[in-house]
Amino acid sequence: MLIFKPYPLLLTVALSLVVIPLKAAEYVPWTQQNFAIENSLSGSAGDPDSGLQLVTLKSKGNCIACHRLPIKDLAFQGTIGPELTGVGKRLTVPQIRLRVVDEKQINPYTIMPGYHADPQRFNRVSERYRGEAILSAQEIEDIVAYLGSLK
Repeated sequence: MLIFKPYPLLLTVALSLVVIPLKAAEYVPWTQQNFAIENSLSGSAGDPDSGLQLVTLKSKGNCIACHRLPIKDLAFQGTIGPELTGVGKRLTVPQIRLRVVDEKQINPYTIMPGYHADPQRFNRVSERYRGEAILSAQEIEDIVAYLGSLK
């Protein structure tokens, strides 16, 4: 006779439902002038190697979902947004910064999220993320450093 013991199964299901919240990013106010943000949001330079990691992480920038980047051996890159190969030749670092921070300042019809846009402009945001940015100021600077290096 087989006796069904549901406890291990229930424990497995319960543990799989545990959600570890992502650390919210504190919003740093910024201003744009001439379609650019001149100064670093974090007050320091970005790290291109960290930026490369961020553009590929689904839980962070996930830029590759919409953009093609010059990353070897990375299949299934997006084609919705413009290709970013050579973006450092086409745009200055301050221009790249504004586009990553809030592309709607350039193109109000874009579907690209504002990764450090003013959170007061967001609607339908979960209570725990209200008032926070998608990416931190340093994460923005890291991505900008990476994209700026693409000459």
